[in-house]
Amino acid sequence: MVVTNACDPDPRVERSADWLATAGHEVTIHAFDRQHIAEPLTERLGVKIIRHHLKKTPYGGLFRTALGLRQFTSVVTKYLIGNKPDLVICHDADTLKVGYELKRRYSTPVVFDMHDLQHTWVRIPAPNSYLRRKISEKMLRKMLKLLPQADVIITSSGGIQGGNFPGFRQWLESHGFESEVVENRPMHSIPLPLPKSESWTVAHLGRLRDTDSVQLLLDAVLTMPNNERPRLLIAGEGPASNVISTMLKNAEYGGEISFNIRGAFDQDSISDLLCEANVMFAMYNPNRGNINDGAIPVKMFDAAARGIPSIVNAGCLMGEICESENLGMQVKWNDVQGLADGLQRLRNSRVELLITGERERRKYLEALESLLPSTGR
Repeated sequence: MVVTNACDPDPRVERSADWLATAGHEVTIHAFDRQHIAEPLTERLGVKIIRHHLKKTPYGGLFRTALGLRQFTSVVTKYLIGNKPDLVICHDADTLKVGYELKRRYSTPVVFDMHDLQHTWVRIPAPNSYLRRKISEKMLRKMLKLLPQADVIITSSGGIQGGNFPGFRQWLESHGFESEVVENRPMHSIPLPLPKSESWTVAHLGRLRDTDSVQLLLDAVLTMPNNERPRLLIAGEGPASNVISTMLKNAEYGGEISFNIRGAFDQDSISDLLCEANVMFAMYNPNRGNINDGAIPVKMFDAAARGIPSIVNAGCLMGEICESENLGMQVKWNDVQGLADGLQRLRNSRVELLITGERERRKYLEALESLLPSTGR
């Protein structure tokens, strides 16, 4: 497996690696630790993770990011040419070149696991930038050129039966490619009780790529009377971490909110974080491009597995799934009062995740069955 983050954690990558290892296969994840934060080599449940420490590379940049990604894919390609695998699984479009080179040289089967529309990420820091728009278009053309090399395409979302909104499966179909949907659902549902504290907490977990979501949440909280405002729990890292910290500290100094900021977290610590939470906030600026095309926040499923309701974007697939499975509620983007009302309505409620990752595990292994070597099991 190849992925261009540090895989520390990457729940989707690690979960699918665990499925393959449990089925009897040897799995190695080649990850790009851009900031040299994680251990270079770890092994867990039979899955080896090699984290390549090359020149430090930022997230969300242009030229330095592109050069760092090119160096990483070159290093991994050379390694795999000398250590030929039976199968290459490329996680997201910026790793497809590795699979292409192995297939060209050895006819190695290639799986493309499309978590997201990766070409949209470059536009997040400056959506109106002409240069970023042209780079995004170039990335899209490159992905579509390499996609025919994939023997199997897996993706993370698809429109629901009888629904109104598309997922990434429909996006791929519009470009002529078939795919199997494997959603990012946790394997088990273990509900947590409501926090006993008289105060209440809204959680915002995950990569901090932009400030828009936190600003919307802050605006909604500030419409509430002082004695009814929740504490905010922000956990995760990303290019917007410092700006978000400053935003919240300014509001705190004004006596307007209380908050707690945590850094990066792994799957094993999610329950410890969520035991404090009443509601999960999972809204994103729809101008990011991938939202209306079918992005589904993993944290909506992670929260529901612990009984915690989420508030997500209305008018897209995530909102449709959220309400169809009774996992929370959907609110229109930038509806500050609607968000404030929704948070308060969900404050003392609990939900149940009925569809877990077991369904996704079966779909994943069935989709790859024809490409995997026999394990004797």
